[in-house]
Amino acid sequence: MSVMEPVVQNSGLPQGKLIRRQRVPKNEHGDHYHWKDLNRGMNITMYGRTYRIVDCDPFTQVFLESQGIELNPPEKMIFDPYTELRRMPVRKYITPSDFDQLKQFLTYDKQVLRFYAMWDDTNSMFGENRPYIIHYYLADDTVEVREIHKPNDGRDPFPVLIKRQRLPKTFVDKKKTFPSCVLEISDQEVLEWYTAKDFAVGKSTTLLGRPFFIYDCDEFTRNFYRDKFGITDFQPVDVKKKPLEEVPQVIPPYNGFGFLEDSLQNCFSLLPKPPRKDVIKMLENDHKVLRYQVVLESPNPEDRKRRFILSYFLSNDMISIYEPPVRNSGIIGGKYLGKTRVPKPSSTTENATYYEPSDLTIGSTIEVFGHRFVITDADEYVLNYMESNAESFPAATLQSLRDHFRPTQVAKETAKSDSPIPGSSKQELDELIVQVQEELKLHNYLNNRNIQEEFLQHDKDGSGILDKGEFLALCDSLNVPTSDVLVNKLIGLCSCGENKISYHDFLRAFPS
Repeated sequence: MSVMEPVVQNSGLPQGKLIRRQRVPKNEHGDHYHWKDLNRGMNITMYGRTYRIVDCDPFTQVFLESQGIELNPPEKMIFDPYTELRRMPVRKYITPSDFDQLKQFLTYDKQVLRFYAMWDDTNSMFGENRPYIIHYYLADDTVEVREIHKPNDGRDPFPVLIKRQRLPKTFVDKKKTFPSCVLEISDQEVLEWYTAKDFAVGKSTTLLGRPFFIYDCDEFTRNFYRDKFGITDFQPVDVKKKPLEEVPQVIPPYNGFGFLEDSLQNCFSLLPKPPRKDVIKMLENDHKVLRYQVVLESPNPEDRKRRFILSYFLSNDMISIYEPPVRNSGIIGGKYLGKTRVPKPSSTTENATYYEPSDLTIGSTIEVFGHRFVITDADEYVLNYMESNAESFPAATLQSLRDHFRPTQVAKETAKSDSPIPGSSKQELDELIVQVQEELKLHNYLNNRNIQEEFLQHDKDGSGILDKGEFLALCDSLNVPTSDVLVNKLIGLCSCGENKISYHDFLRAFPS
């Protein structure tokens, strides 16, 4: 058995073959329907759905009667009233209009009114004022709305917002049962359409639910309204957006991460760019370093004895501080400050100023991230570099270095003039050093390193020369187990100038 439903066009129901050809169960005992169970005027239930048999075809009627089955009289098929209503022709009783559309077309063909309008969408999120052009075609009273695009406005370049069509102005109060479809408006639903009278400069017009403010029109439109309606006021409305008051950008305080220039780029762009480097300066001053000796300005006596080496890198204006390790000092030496630019105490986020070589003078105090250091010495390369580039440094900075290095230079020149000439004196010095070393071996004296450290600590400026009185007092405090005659002889051979002794030759007798 199979069940077929005739297909009705646009019925909205799944029609056609409802039950494919198969044996259909009759009851729960496992029986199936037989052709002997079928007759006119009876109900038959298949798979939970009941069907009414109202008639059969002639072949079926002859077959059943030949098999001795008495057929019931046929019944009438119940028809769908809605389907029958759709088949009936619809008669329209509408009085034809006496308006001559052909005359309108021939009179106003290719005549178009152009209005410049603005749609205010600022009430919605991320909305703005968007410009449009409204075209009104006089030939058939149709309206077209086109959008004005600008370069890089971030919108898809669709040319037409509303295609050319008649736009309804007022609708008829229709019943809820009126057969209407969205955006498919019939003439029976519209009471009034938009005409040329509904558009004017300085007036808002709602087209398909969107308000448009007309602020200007072209010359042809002005002439048409002047001749047709007698309107003379076509003063354009200024709809340009007033420039917003510029709000000064407030730079947040420096958070301490990275360099100030790097962190500042985060305030200007989502993708910060690294600050530009002075490549020419880096190439010209590569491997040029100015080194200074500094001491820590602190109320603690232990910190005041600490000595540091401050290195200023001319290629990128960075500073590093290194603390030479000292035995038995209780302080771990090494890197004190990595390479970085050190701002001055008066530096701010808006006006950042950093230490320069001109700020590093002998005796001056610099503040490095809350710690104060006093410059006590510098190497000779600093003086030579500043003298060769004297036009780039203040006179006070250069003079402080010259005053600091003048005693050392005088002592060295004196040492050169008073130094013993090569020959017997040098040989006598070498023999005397050997005698002192042999006498130290006899006494098993092993504190030679302490002697060298004591002399280096007393030499504040690193010149290698000490006063004679200070030198003799230092020798007495060391308690060297050797005869005073040999020591006095050695001191006499190491003298350089008046009351000056070069301790480098003296320390040759005490190798580490």
